[in-house]
Amino acid sequence: MRKKSLVVNAFLNGLRSVLNILFPLITFPYVTRVLSVNGIGIYNFSNTYVGYFVLIAGLGISTYAVREGAKYRDDIKKISNFSSQIFSINIYSTIIAYLLLLLSLIVFKNLNNYISCILIFSLQILFTTLGTEWIYIIYEDYSYITIRSIIFKVISIFFLFIFVRKPTDYLVYAGISVFAGVGSNILNFIHARQICSIKFVNNINWRYHLKPILVIFATSVAITIYMSADTTMLGIMKSDYDVGIYSTSVKIYTIIATLLGAISTVTIPRLAMLYGKKRFKEYKKILSELINTLNVFVLPGTVGLIMLSKDIVLIIAGEKYLPAVNSLQLISLAMIFSNFSMIFNQCVLIPAKRENKSLRNTIVTALINIILNVVFIPYLSYNGTALSTTIAEFMVMFMNGWSGRDIIKDVVFSRRILKNIYTSVLGCLGIILICSLCSISYTSLVLRTVMSVILSVGIYMAILVLVKNEIIMSYMDKLKKRKLF
Repeated sequence: MRKKSLVVNAFLNGLRSVLNILFPLITFPYVTRVLSVNGIGIYNFSNTYVGYFVLIAGLGISTYAVREGAKYRDDIKKISNFSSQIFSINIYSTIIAYLLLLLSLIVFKNLNNYISCILIFSLQILFTTLGTEWIYIIYEDYSYITIRSIIFKVISIFFLFIFVRKPTDYLVYAGISVFAGVGSNILNFIHARQICSIKFVNNINWRYHLKPILVIFATSVAITIYMSADTTMLGIMKSDYDVGIYSTSVKIYTIIATLLGAISTVTIPRLAMLYGKKRFKEYKKILSELINTLNVFVLPGTVGLIMLSKDIVLIIAGEKYLPAVNSLQLISLAMIFSNFSMIFNQCVLIPAKRENKSLRNTIVTALINIILNVVFIPYLSYNGTALSTTIAEFMVMFMNGWSGRDIIKDVVFSRRILKNIYTSVLGCLGIILICSLCSISYTSLVLRTVMSVILSVGIYMAILVLVKNEIIMSYMDKLKKRKLF
C-alpha cells in the first residue's frame, strides 16, 4: 500500500475535527431562535445522556485497535482476522450499552419526557460501531472518511433549514444531528470491507484482547471525568453566569487545540506500527519529527491566542463575554501541555503497552484537578478553573513523559529539538511585537485581528527562515520539489 502523506493526513483530520466543532456553532444560533427553550433543554440533555452509553459501547476499542492493528496492516490475512475479532468485541459492547440504556429508561421514571429524543440519539451507538473508523486510522486513510463527513454535514445544514421550522421540531433536529455526526458511518462500514475482510466471529481471543481494552476504557472514563469536573464544580460552587463565561473560553480554546492536535493524531498509527515491528530507529526518527513539528505550530498558536484573546472573544461572543478573556489566556497555556501529553501517551505509552501507567497518570491528574478546583474556585471563579485545568494538563504531561522516559529521553533532550524550541521562541517574540503594534495601529476590530494574524504568520515564518529552523527549511525544500512526507 502506498505510503500516506502525514502532512495531508494532518490537514484532512484537522479539517474533519474543526467541522465537527463548527457544525453546532453554525446551527446553534438558528435553532435557539426556532426551537423552544424546553426543546433545546430536552435536546441537550438527551445528547449528553446518550454520550455516556456511546462511551460504554466504544470501550476503548479504537485506541487499542490502532495500536495492535497497525503492525498487521501489511498482512491481509492477519489484519482481517484481527479486525473481525475487534469488530465482534465492539458488537458485544454495543449490545451491553443498549441493554443498560433501556434498563435506565425503565428504572428512572423521570426520563419519560426524554425517551423519544434519547432513542433517536441512541442511533449514534450503533452507527459509531459500524463506522469502524479505526480501520481507516490503521491504514492512515483519512481522505475517505473526511470527504464523506463533509458531504453529510453540508446536507444536514440544508435539512436543518428545511425541516426545523417550529418550536416542537427538536426531535427532527436530533435526527439531523445524528445524520450529520454518524450518518456517513454506514458507507464507511461498506467501504472498510474493501480494505480487509471484516465480519462478526465467535472465535475471539478474549484473554489477549480484553485486559488492555478495559484498561484503556478506564483511562477514557477517567479523562471524561476530569475534563468535565471543572465545569461541574464551577456550576456547583458558583453560578450559571460563571459557567457561561468559562464555557466560552473553553469553546474557543477547543477549536484551536483540536486543529493543532490533528498533527499528532495522524502520526499515531505509523508510530504504533513501527514500535510494534520493533523498528525503533525509524520510530524515534518519526517521533522526533512529530515533536519538532508540534513545537513549530503549537508554540505560536498558543502565543497568538493569548495576544488576540480579547479580540477573539469580542468577535465570537460579544462584549458581555469579555470577562472570559483572562480565563482564555490562562487555559491557552494548557494547549502546549495537552498536545505533548497526548504524544507521550498515544505515541509512546500506548504503543509500548504501558496503558496501566497511562491509567494511573490520568487518575492522579483527575484527583489533582478536583483538589485545585476546590482551592481556586471560591477565590478566582472561572479564572481559578482555567488555572486548575492548566496545572492539571502540565502534571499529566510530566507524568506521561516520565513514564516513557527510557524511550523518549534521547529524543526530547536532543540538541536538534532544543535548537528547534529556541528558534520557535524567537519567532514567538516576533508575534508578540506584531500583535502589540497592531493593537495600537488599527481601530477596527476585524481589521486589527486579520492584520495581526497575517503579519504574525509572516514575521514568524521570516524569523524561522532567517535562523534556519530545521522543520521550516525541510518543508520549503519539499514544497520546491512539490513533494510532502
